[in-house]
Amino acid sequence: MIRVLLADDQHLVRAGFRALLDAQPDIEVAGEAADGAEAVRLVRGLRPDVALMDIRMPGLDGLAATRAITGDAALAAVKVVMLTTFDLDEYVFEAIRSGASGFLVKDTEPEELLRAVRAVVAGDALLSPGVTRRLIAEFAARSKAPAAAAGLERLTDREREVMALVGMGMSNEEIARRLVVSPLTAKTHVSRTMIKLGARDRAQLVVLAYESGLVRPGWLG
Repeated sequence: MIRVLLADDQHLVRAGFRALLDAQPDIEVAGEAADGAEAVRLVRGLRPDVALMDIRMPGLDGLAATRAITGDAALAAVKVVMLTTFDLDEYVFEAIRSGASGFLVKDTEPEELLRAVRAVVAGDALLSPGVTRRLIAEFAARSKAPAAAAGLERLTDREREVMALVGMGMSNEEIARRLVVSPLTAKTHVSRTMIKLGARDRAQLVVLAYESGLVRPGWLG
């Protein structure tokens, strides 16, 4: 059973998400929070698998709450997914850099929300890949000049290649087809790369790919 915490200051938003999630046989809502401070407190007490976190909340906002959660080694198993709008939220890239596993727009289709919750628990690719790629490309274009990521020199040539493909938003299956290897081999390369770089998940691996210059925004077309 996948346990989810909902953190949003709008009761109707939480109620809608709860109704959808609780209707699934493999997902349950473990708790609800109306602000960031309450979200952090409940995550520490309930240890959900996923926290769906609104970026803008009163008091402690979602970004600060995410940092508190992802910065706590005892909560390493908790995945944080940011909830945002289509307003090109300037905090999204910083949230991923801070440890969030991805983000969803609030008006996403129900099927996409369910797929996203299951995917992030399984450690799969970034959420909402189309939107994610556009946002990361825009923010990466605004960021400072690439600098070598710590530990990048420990990667093999194949691992660097795989990291670049992950940064371009490819799934394990797409990487496998590109490199003509099995999906299991692609997954193994991704896992080893994450371990060597100390990346919490694929989302942080994407950030490192951009920050190190392995992937440039223009590559996305």
